[in-house]
Amino acid sequence: MASVYLDHNATTSLDSRVLEAMLPWMSSQVGNPTSRHVFGRTARSAIEHARAQVAEACGAYPSQVVFTASGTEANNFAVKGIAANQTPAQILYSAIEHPCISRPAMSLRQYGFSSQAIAVDQQGKLDVAHLQSLMATPTNLVSVMLANNETGVVQDIAEIAELAKRNGAIMHTDAVQGLGKLELDFSALNVHAMTISSHKIHGPQGAAALILDKRVDIQPLLHGGGQERGLRSGTENVAAIVGFGMACELAAANLQSFASHTRTLRDQFEQGLKALDVTIFSDKVARIPNTSFFAVNGIEGETLIMALDRKGFAVASGSACSSESTEPSHVLLAMDVNHDLARGAVRVSFGVHNTAVQVTNFLNVLKDEISRLKQLSSIAA
Repeated sequence: MASVYLDHNATTSLDSRVLEAMLPWMSSQVGNPTSRHVFGRTARSAIEHARAQVAEACGAYPSQVVFTASGTEANNFAVKGIAANQTPAQILYSAIEHPCISRPAMSLRQYGFSSQAIAVDQQGKLDVAHLQSLMATPTNLVSVMLANNETGVVQDIAEIAELAKRNGAIMHTDAVQGLGKLELDFSALNVHAMTISSHKIHGPQGAAALILDKRVDIQPLLHGGGQERGLRSGTENVAAIVGFGMACELAAANLQSFASHTRTLRDQFEQGLKALDVTIFSDKVARIPNTSFFAVNGIEGETLIMALDRKGFAVASGSACSSESTEPSHVLLAMDVNHDLARGAVRVSFGVHNTAVQVTNFLNVLKDEISRLKQLSSIAA
């Protein structure tokens, strides 16, 4: 039985056109980009072309793109690198941030910084009034994700950034889930730094970037040969960077069709969910078009996910990076969702290759599995 993949917020398949662009750099091109000979210069040229493609996809200048190996690295770079050149004060992050923001922020407490989570409302939107009150204390950095990886909720980053700047703080946004799903413009977002990642847009794993305002004083995480303008040392992964560039070019070109297609599928799916007596989270606010996060009261999310997997449908319980945790989603708990209901959470994230027929089949299977699991639960009780 062929499985249907509905977990595109976790990672995406490598586009064949991306692979085609990468193959020469995986099989026949041996030059180190820092070498002066023709092989090195050719590799350097390929990296700079990819840098321009990445910049074009997110409304930035090529000189603002710093390549990293992952979104996690880029987020750690932003938090720790910016803090390293500041007199210790306060670091603020939203209560629904990915752990690769919240944990670096908390780790800086050993160096005299304080860190604090900014509250969100019951739909998952940032509580701007709470942010404003927190900023009465001197603040080094504010980090708020553009689009949440679990609920899909889109934040008003430009407004949040303006508040941060007025209070003398650096503003960072994790835009990993926004790239390829939303119109992304670094300048319009009004931020100092922004994280994006390749494998969320049918590019290779192992490539990401921090988009950085050149006026920001930041310390590198990795010291060595001085690659990436001295901000991220280490021999560049040319093939992955070339693939990232091509993936960005394709994502930008296909943005409108992707958004229209996945929104249609999500609307179809959530219309069907309403007949199944489930709770759909954050459905009253703007979300990225491909994401639906829901729960069935009385059924463990992990139990339902495994049951659906056996029936040929791959979905998730939330963040892929926290999939081994048995605790309910920290995002839902921050939204004041009941603990038991939060344990039932299931995330569906559609991609360009999913179809309306797959959605119909998935809804039928989901209905049957919910009925079966509820029956088993009532027998056990």
